[in-house]
Amino acid sequence: MSISASEAVADSEQYRRELTGYCYRYFGSFAEAEDAVQETMERAWRRADTFDGRSSLRTWLYRIATNICLDMRKAPQRRALPADLSPSGDVPDDPTTLAVASAETWIGPIGDAHLPALDPADRAIERDSLRLAFLAALQHLPPRQRAVLLLRDVLGWSAQECAELLEISVAAVNSALARARATMAAHDPGARPRSPDEDETELLGRYLAAFEAYDVDRLVELVAEDATFSMPPFSLWLQGRPTIERWWRGPGEVCRGSRTLATRANGLPALAVYHPVSPDRWEPFAVHVVEMADGRITSLTHFMGPDVFAQLGLPEEISATTDQF
Repeated sequence: MSISASEAVADSEQYRRELTGYCYRYFGSFAEAEDAVQETMERAWRRADTFDGRSSLRTWLYRIATNICLDMRKAPQRRALPADLSPSGDVPDDPTTLAVASAETWIGPIGDAHLPALDPADRAIERDSLRLAFLAALQHLPPRQRAVLLLRDVLGWSAQECAELLEISVAAVNSALARARATMAAHDPGARPRSPDEDETELLGRYLAAFEAYDVDRLVELVAEDATFSMPPFSLWLQGRPTIERWWRGPGEVCRGSRTLATRANGLPALAVYHPVSPDRWEPFAVHVVEMADGRITSLTHFMGPDVFAQLGLPEEISATTDQF
């Protein structure tokens, strides 16, 4: 059963968010995911007359999106986090000497607004698969293994469904999945148990208040003893409460006087930090993606620059009257 181009476009749009989540996990980049999903929609429109109804529209769209992802990843670039590329460092005497890598080097965030609402039954799996460390580990997988692992372990597709989508045998799917799981276990041993959502909201509120006051004593109280701290595109990353405290009491002083907005990215609470440019205007500086466990902050990843704010749909500037939540 073929469908018209207009019907294909109209019906395909309902899957845009879940396809964005799939492609984002594949690439570790919201911009690349957007490009892949847009190309998926355009191909669906151009090829609507080839849809014969033997599979669902959703499966057909995932087949198109997966083929686009496989084609786009023929380039050798592998995105990473600072912790994947070097050992943890120390606070520099001169922060202007920090090494910077290109934006294409790094895993980037995705705003929760670009993702489908998480089903409570699948929430833990969905959220775990958005962790930055999980996304970085995925980058170690060959393209086809990456697709198999996402389809099987994140989306819950059967081996038969994966085989039909990828046009390979069930045995090949199972073999690829076993190898992918082994690689993931080596690069991402797993997340700590996470706080319930209500605890995350309360802890983010305390972090927001302490950061705006730039009260380092209060900030230090919120982080776990072995917490990590990174700032893509800078290659340096820090580990441990004492080292993070030295940063906050040194180079971090540049954030004194900031205003902040609470937001969400990668299924996590996040803080958008704006630096003052005049007495009543603040402009984008960094988005802090905050991971928490057992009532403490375990990881702070600061994504720097206005492009991140634009991708997350955050304001280009804020004023003294802007609400924080």
